[in-house]
Amino acid sequence: QAQLVESGGDSVQPGASLRLSCYGVGTTLDYYAIGWFRQAPGKEREAIACISSDHEGVYGDSVKGRFIVSRDNAKNMVHLQMNSLIPEDTAVYFCARKERGSSSVPSLRAADFLTWGRGTQVTVSS
Repeated sequence: QAQLVESGGDSVQPGASLRLSCYGVGTTLDYYAIGWFRQAPGKEREAIACISSDHEGVYGDSVKGRFIVSRDNAKNMVHLQMNSLIPEDTAVYFCARKERGSSSVPSLRAADFLTWGRGTQVTVSS
């Protein structure tokens, strides 16, 4: 059974950087576009970024210019580098595997992603 496992969440101060990782268990991530989403308490899930199987990245407006998504196929991992963190970035972050549509086309539509990790907590606070 395919699983995605996120890691790297932490509590940091504003302005800090964090790198989240998504690891595939029982699945080869190379074949899929992988997305990152987040959900803060009391808020709707928000699409953050997605990287296609061809390494094309797309970003949500709230993180453009601050976050970078990348993939390391040799390690079966996808990373989310988060820079210049602000308190509004506080949320549980999830990675997900895109299973609707082409893997070479990145997407920020949650409905395109059918396999999800359990999430990792990121807290940004002074």
